[in-house]
Amino acid sequence: MPSGKTHLKIEAGLLFGWTALTGYLMATGTIEPAAVVAFTLAYAVSMLLLSPDLDLARSRAFRRWGPVRWIWIPYALLFRHRRLSHHPIFGPLTRVLYLGGICAIAAAIVVLSMGRPLRIVAPPAEILLAVVLGLYIPNLTHILADRVVSRWRSRRRKRRWL
Repeated sequence: MPSGKTHLKIEAGLLFGWTALTGYLMATGTIEPAAVVAFTLAYAVSMLLLSPDLDLARSRAFRRWGPVRWIWIPYALLFRHRRLSHHPIFGPLTRVLYLGGICAIAAAIVVLSMGRPLRIVAPPAEILLAVVLGLYIPNLTHILADRVVSRWRSRRRKRRWL
């Protein structure tokens, strides 16, 4: 499988392409500027902080969380590396739900401690779709790169034995 640096280079290169595409779609009026910003931010956050390798204590993604990286220790204990964390659909979903749950609990504690009622506000569908795509695409790229390199190495090893 590629190194963390290689994953980041691939995902960052694709971000450039995706940003160009969304910029074009924005210029033609197909999507709103807010959706482009939401997609780009979600993609960058996913690429840097929500990698499938968060279940590895020595991964760059884990270390990027700095002093709060300890919040990912239970996640790493729950999900073995390259199992559910590397599933194309459920991998990103587990990380988003895990982090979202932590943020929701923290926000609820803060809001309720201030004596205010708890309100849940949903973003518009276009923004929500842009965020979901921004969160998923780097993860899918990571998983695809792992699978391509693993298959290539496996075939190369088999050829050596023939």
